[in-house]
Amino acid sequence: MRILVVEDDLEARNYIVRGLKEAGHVVDDAPDGEIGLALALSRAYDVAIVDRMLPKMDGLKLVGEMREQSNVTPVLFLSALSDVDDRVKGLRAGGDDYLAKPFAFVELLARLDALVRRRAPGTVKTKLKVGDLELDLLARAAKRGDTGIELQPREFRLLEYLMRHAGQIVTRTMLLENVWEYHFDPQTNVIDVHISRLRAKIDRGFDVPLLHTVRGAGYMIRA
Repeated sequence: MRILVVEDDLEARNYIVRGLKEAGHVVDDAPDGEIGLALALSRAYDVAIVDRMLPKMDGLKLVGEMREQSNVTPVLFLSALSDVDDRVKGLRAGGDDYLAKPFAFVELLARLDALVRRRAPGTVKTKLKVGDLELDLLARAAKRGDTGIELQPREFRLLEYLMRHAGQIVTRTMLLENVWEYHFDPQTNVIDVHISRLRAKIDRGFDVPLLHTVRGAGYMIRA
């Protein structure tokens, strides 16, 4: 999933972002409501995590502005304000769920998955398929035919990106920016190493290879 985190407390924001990335998600973050709103309106997210009390623009106003702009991204409010009235205000402002601080990270992940599942059918893909290879984005599981494939978080993100662009050439620059979130080439063989490991997991032992190298261009996954 691509997730937006809007949280002004640096320590809390780093904790949430790190945990989400370790779980295999792509994350953008913002330290205040104005930046958060700009990101929410300029990019497509599967879900957003918004703190109630933010500088420059509080969470209620941020989400209200999103809804005014017809942005339907599911929003999970995080807040130390846990009274019933506070939760009701958050939901009435356009929030979809409300989690009080402090919270268990495993519960945060479960609530995010639930928000994505509740979206109207067809608005977001929860499974990707290429040939007999299937990727379950909610269960974070992969299989080819009846054979389960164990993937590390980075391998999962790499395969997800390739499968979302099935049949298309994916360049090194595209992978660096969207899987590793580098906006420069670190001049390492990190992509080649991960592609090699991924190919061994999804193609070795199967009759038909799915992951192909396009010389001088990049990579492609296709049936």
